Amino acid sequence: MATSHFSTQPYPLRVPNLIGGKFVESKSLTFIDVINPATQEVVSQVPLTTNEEFKAAVAAAKKAYPSWRNTPITKRQRVMLKFQELIRRDMDKLALNVTTEQGKTLKDAQGDVFRGLEVVEHACGMATLQMGEYVSNVSHGIDTFSIREPLGVCAGICPFNFPAMIPLWMFPVAVTCGNTFILKPSEKDPGASMLLAELAMEAGLPEGVLNIVHGAHDTVNAICDHDDIKAISFVGSNVAGMHIYARATAKGKRVQSNMGAKNHAVVMPDASVDATINALIAAGFGAAGQRCMALSTVVFVGGSKPWESITVERAKALKVNAGTEPDADLGPVISIQAKERIHRLIQSGFESGARLLLDGRSIVVPGYESGNFIGPTILADVSSNMECYKEEIFGPVLLLMEADSLKEAINIVNGNKYFVNNYPASFAFVKLLLISYSDFCNRYGNGATIFTRSGVAARKFQTEIEAGQVGINVPIPVPLPFFSFTGNKASFAGDLNFYGKAGVNFYTQIKTVTQNWKDSDSEDKINMAMPTSQKS
Repeated sequence: MATSHFSTQPYPLRVPNLIGGKFVESKSLTFIDVINPATQEVVSQVPLTTNEEFKAAVAAAKKAYPSWRNTPITKRQRVMLKFQELIRRDMDKLALNVTTEQGKTLKDAQGDVFRGLEVVEHACGMATLQMGEYVSNVSHGIDTFSIREPLGVCAGICPFNFPAMIPLWMFPVAVTCGNTFILKPSEKDPGASMLLAELAMEAGLPEGVLNIVHGAHDTVNAICDHDDIKAISFVGSNVAGMHIYARATAKGKRVQSNMGAKNHAVVMPDASVDATINALIAAGFGAAGQRCMALSTVVFVGGSKPWESITVERAKALKVNAGTEPDADLGPVISIQAKERIHRLIQSGFESGARLLLDGRSIVVPGYESGNFIGPTILADVSSNMECYKEEIFGPVLLLMEADSLKEAINIVNGNKYFVNNYPASFAFVKLLLISYSDFCNRYGNGATIFTRSGVAARKFQTEIEAGQVGINVPIPVPLPFFSFTGNKASFAGDLNFYGKAGVNFYTQIKTVTQNWKDSDSEDKINMAMPTSQKS
């Protein structure tokens, strides 16, 4: 195994590819600056991986596959056991890298790493998770059993908002199933993926089992098009997600595509005030709202006004600062462009008639004046026809809506559509694909939650709500890895979700074996009839 120089190279760091167990400097002439969103400093430069380098990475994964798939499952598990130990050892180092490149607070960055670590821990039990089924004597002297086998070379395309967690959703499950893997981190914050790759190889992952390439659209398209890649995992926007789903499935690949969301909380009049407000503030403004499971919209049954002043008061108390500062509750958003877009959507809501209860656009953080900071922002009297409601804002903005009844609130949540007109002209074919979907599939379905003391209301909500992940007095109902992340409708494209049983099924295929061991080599006669379990 080659020794990495990723974390020891002098500044400015040019992020290498990982090909066949070696960290290789790209020969690309084009690099993208990785920017610290709190300071605008260049942290590193990431290459637009060349086509030759990409093909070399896939070739390395293909070459490593036969040996790795035949490695005993117990040995693959032991690599993951060592890997999770090394992640724990380097937790602070990983979290600091996440904060530096992505901007979230150190405490939140540790949570980012830890939620990924939990998937690694789950993969340590792959021998049980990958078990097949066996039925003896299905017919006279015939036994049938099924086994789960790996697919081959798989790939993962990652977003910027969880630089550690999302890669750990992908490659640990894939490789422990016996696959090899091509990982493309976000070009905005690739450092965590590189550090995790170092740890995976230190844990004993053989050369070529995990490879890393970088880039943007061209690299994504290359992943979709390469014949040797059998399955693709993606987390990110609807624009990219539907493009990847359409392009890769047209090539016969499996795809699991987690996409955008507009997650709602329904607050009943009987909800506990303190617990509910604390949950809304944390879930709405944590990570500066840059979570696919952020609670961006609150529907107050019976009216929002009794809740508004305390919501504003607690939001105002949050500390906006660089993520490395110990008092920070939320850090910057990822880029200047993201900040400008969020500002535009806030202004659009205000101009469309929403009340601006708290405006965080003018915040300036001493010592970090050039950072991409937006303070907590709250818009009330929001309606479903407003642009700020239709779009996934992906920032520290909380929208307040009202409903007269729980039934009306459920209808609001279930009726939330993905704004198909968001697609740029270059993605026209994807727009047509979405329009051709049923109206049901154009509605977001990642998560929804209800705050109430009523079991009757909670049961009605969990039964009638169409989101794939439901919280009852739980603001961010992301399941632990022994379940699966089950977003649906316009928030997910594919058949098998991430991690849990669905994740194992995604990275494996079933082979069914029927065997017959005769007592003698001779048969009495040739039987030309259709074989059945009946004895003739």
